[in-house]
Amino acid sequence: MRPLQLRPRVASTAAAAPARPRSLPGRLALACRSSKSGRGKALVAVAATPTARGGEAAATTAADVVREFYDGVNRRDLAAVGPLIAEGCVYEDLVFPRPFVGRDQIIGFFGEFMGTISPDLQFVIDDISADDSAAVGVTWHLEWRGRPFPFSRGCSFYRLVVSEQGKPQIVYGRDCVEPAAKPGELALVIIRGVTWILERFPSLASRF
Repeated sequence: MRPLQLRPRVASTAAAAPARPRSLPGRLALACRSSKSGRGKALVAVAATPTARGGEAAATTAADVVREFYDGVNRRDLAAVGPLIAEGCVYEDLVFPRPFVGRDQIIGFFGEFMGTISPDLQFVIDDISADDSAAVGVTWHLEWRGRPFPFSRGCSFYRLVVSEQGKPQIVYGRDCVEPAAKPGELALVIIRGVTWILERFPSLASRF
């Protein structure tokens, strides 16, 4: 697999047509509450699944692939999510002790999620990076029938590659979800305590 490459930008001229808006046709707009103010709602573009020849989904950028991924999960459409994941993908959900390795394991995990979690629980993208052609960062939260779900804010990172078929796929993902228990300043005390122990017994670090 080869990394996605940025396309060179072409300088605009006076005779050029007006620039098209950054949003692509076929995207679904989800209403998200702004993190800075409760007034109104900010629109976040989530890619729908526009079709190309043969009825296959046509995602054009790394961010589009990640949007399609969340859209497929929200629709509980495992058939749409599968092709977006590379064969050798590694997916780390920090709630679990070990990562899911390989497409089969990852699809199995999301299949279980889709089969047991109500479709009324939806991912809502708060913000997503779109400048890198091979890496995407996302902040998100869950909503239950349009209302924020408790302890559900999270952030994710995805790395993508181009498959041998020329399609961008997720080859690595990591999810970090808001903890239900929030120790606050106690966390700093714990970190200081652990580092104090490691400074005196550095061999213990090899056990982590």
